[in-house]
Amino acid sequence: MDERFDCLVLGSGLAGLSYALEVANHGTVAVVTKRDVHESNTNYAQGGIAAVVDKNDSYDDHIENTLTAGAGLNHRDIVAICVQEGPAAIQRLMDYGIQFAADLGKEGGHTQRRVLHAGDITGRAIQQALIERVREHPNIVLFPDHAGIDLIRRKKLFNDNQPDRILGAYVLNEETGRVRTFSAKIVVLATGGAGKVYLYTSNPDVATGDGVAMAWRARAKIANMEFFQFHPTCLYHPKAKSFLISEALRGEGAILRRMDGEPFMNQVHPLGSLAPRDIVARAIDLELKRSGDDCVGLDLTHLDANFLQDRFPNILGRCQELGIDHTTTPIPVVPAAHYQCGGIVTNAEGQTSIPGLYALGEVACTGLHGANRLASNSLLECAVFAHRAAVPSIEAMKEEATSVDLPGWATGYAEPGDEAVVISHSWDEIRRTMWNYVGIVRTNKRLQRARRRLSLLRSEIHEDWWRFHVSRDSVEVRNIACVADLIVEGAHRRQESRGLHYNLDYTSRDDEEWMRDTVLWRGDS
Repeated sequence: MDERFDCLVLGSGLAGLSYALEVANHGTVAVVTKRDVHESNTNYAQGGIAAVVDKNDSYDDHIENTLTAGAGLNHRDIVAICVQEGPAAIQRLMDYGIQFAADLGKEGGHTQRRVLHAGDITGRAIQQALIERVREHPNIVLFPDHAGIDLIRRKKLFNDNQPDRILGAYVLNEETGRVRTFSAKIVVLATGGAGKVYLYTSNPDVATGDGVAMAWRARAKIANMEFFQFHPTCLYHPKAKSFLISEALRGEGAILRRMDGEPFMNQVHPLGSLAPRDIVARAIDLELKRSGDDCVGLDLTHLDANFLQDRFPNILGRCQELGIDHTTTPIPVVPAAHYQCGGIVTNAEGQTSIPGLYALGEVACTGLHGANRLASNSLLECAVFAHRAAVPSIEAMKEEATSVDLPGWATGYAEPGDEAVVISHSWDEIRRTMWNYVGIVRTNKRLQRARRRLSLLRSEIHEDWWRFHVSRDSVEVRNIACVADLIVEGAHRRQESRGLHYNLDYTSRDDEEWMRDTVLWRGDS
């Protein structure tokens, strides 16, 4: 046995860190994160966090905006919980030392200004404040450069009559290459999304779908993976890897234009350039296919330059570094994979279908987002449901007498890996397959081709997994292959077009047959 804690949290974004802070007064907590503790999707969130804090706003409006964006597939009770508990979640963040600007932003799909922000680095401000608190807490231990490999299930380990539950996890120490065993009464997956499953993404390199893949292998239920959100405006420039141009710019009046200068969103949706993300991304995709252009332009030239510089210094500074003058030239943008709306099925307290396992944030499918996430509801979901999950977790830690002695990681006859090029090739082929066949617009033929290619790749990856010693690269390629397969399976099953899932063979929305989640489950064997 390597490590024994009351609670094991995998992930160091808003969901994982705020949860850890809430339960740490009642037990010991390990926070495991693949890279530096700062590296998470939270850290890259520019726009802000949506909540009803203005007297002219209302819960009903925020709820209806969320349901409209989600194409009706949202769980209304979950939406109401998240919206109504939003102000309290904001106050908790402020108690941690996070300072929000006095003005509220507006983003796509919102009918009111309700986005709290810290300039255009909101996520970074939240992340930094939480990290400082976590490092001060005596009951929390951080394990950077540690990658989760697999969850440990009672049913798989012990031949007894006890109910199944998650007992801990095997974790790779990336510096030493050694696999460590973590035992815990409660295991929390807060590992973020899976944008790296696509060739072009706004996500950082850590977003390889680890939590969903680990939960799937442990027999947890997964839902709605076909709904992968493509952010409409990622900066198009060879030196701007994964750099997002916040939707808040469109909230302040920026206009999407073709490269010939013509605006096109007003003919697509009443909200024009501020339409929900699925609609804007699909419209840009159509324009690019029609014109053959590489990108469209986000025009800020008509807006107050001083205001923009004060409000968006990070974004505009990056553009200026690359020679893009937003005062005279539209910013070149393209859609890119951004947010995983499906994930591990949970209830309103973050509990998954397996006892002892919780999921929080982007890795979870609470029912909040439905078929398309409303802008800036992601950080809100993290803050609200991390708090809700802490209450039953604390009780569960009291009930479980002690964490369990677990066997170490067995290497068997595995050898050191000597062909990194094989992993690199598999990684590249998966991401290109997903981008070409399972992107913004899909067809049955494209999905079938993706299935065949992924099946062969997963077979090869599985074979190498048992032949060679585990490494960070092998862990990640195994996980993106798994998540890619789940996305394709969800897309194949949903025979309609709704929200982020648009299939040219089923262009109509079918509320009679498909007003339900696409739940995938391997069974409990």
